[in-house]
Amino acid sequence: MAAVNDLFDFVPTATTAENGGLKVGGRTKVAPPNVKRESKSAGAYRTISEVAVELGVATHVLRFWESKFPQLKPMKKSGGRRYYKAEDVALLRLIQTLLYDQGMAVRGVQAYLAKAKKKDLQQAGCGMGPFVKELRGIRDMLAGEGA
Repeated sequence: MAAVNDLFDFVPTATTAENGGLKVGGRTKVAPPNVKRESKSAGAYRTISEVAVELGVATHVLRFWESKFPQLKPMKKSGGRRYYKAEDVALLRLIQTLLYDQGMAVRGVQAYLAKAKKKDLQQAGCGMGPFVKELRGIRDMLAGEGA
């Protein structure tokens, strides 16, 4: 089983407390003792904390993105618990890439998502991105040189 400190390595501004928990905003958060990092099947629903660990962002960031991007609609159970489908996680990955890697502003990502077709979003969210054609061309070119 992973150490408690390893579970919270996704929060870059957090510090480790003396009791092995994570100190964020003056409060110490301690992971439940039975937390496992095993991967789920591709179609399984994921909790907000599982998605946060997978993407390397804090849970409040995911809730903020939900408020800004109406395309994100995780299933909510009693008590407001969020469960994300694989498509939601793919869309979150796309949003993260556009915001953090491409340097787009929230409004720019909103406009991009509003114009994009659902099929394009699913393809981009699954790691295919807007560079698929270019990457395939490079692959084909390299394959041609090796022959």
